[in-house]
Amino acid sequence: MKILNEFKAFAMKGNMVDMAVGIIIGAAFGKIVASLVNDILMPPLGLLLGGVNFTDLKLVMKAATETTPAVTWNYGSFIQTAIDFLIVAFAIFMLVKAINASKKKEAAVPPPPPAPSKEETLLTEIRDLLKK
Repeated sequence: MKILNEFKAFAMKGNMVDMAVGIIIGAAFGKIVASLVNDILMPPLGLLLGGVNFTDLKLVMKAATETTPAVTWNYGSFIQTAIDFLIVAFAIFMLVKAINASKKKEAAVPPPPPAPSKEETLLTEIRDLLKK
């Protein structure tokens, strides 16, 4: 019973919940980026390159026979995955850059000066009385 309570406390910590939310959002973001790359960016890029579909690019190392499938080197899939990674990395970079810029703006505002201490206030009053 003690182990279950410890696990519950561990699983419900703020960091664990935040991390779980981040992983779920990251998975959804990955699907969006994959669709962006596959459905929006790659068709025009393939058209510019002469109608090439990158995922179809492969080098046949051993032809298929009646009993075995062909052995292929699928370098087109690698190119596609590398492009996906670069787009995700750039998007994350821009997000982190925006967050850092907003933090710098917050840090640039100087804090208000501290209120004078009791001693300073008393000395100021004494000075003002001596001037009179």
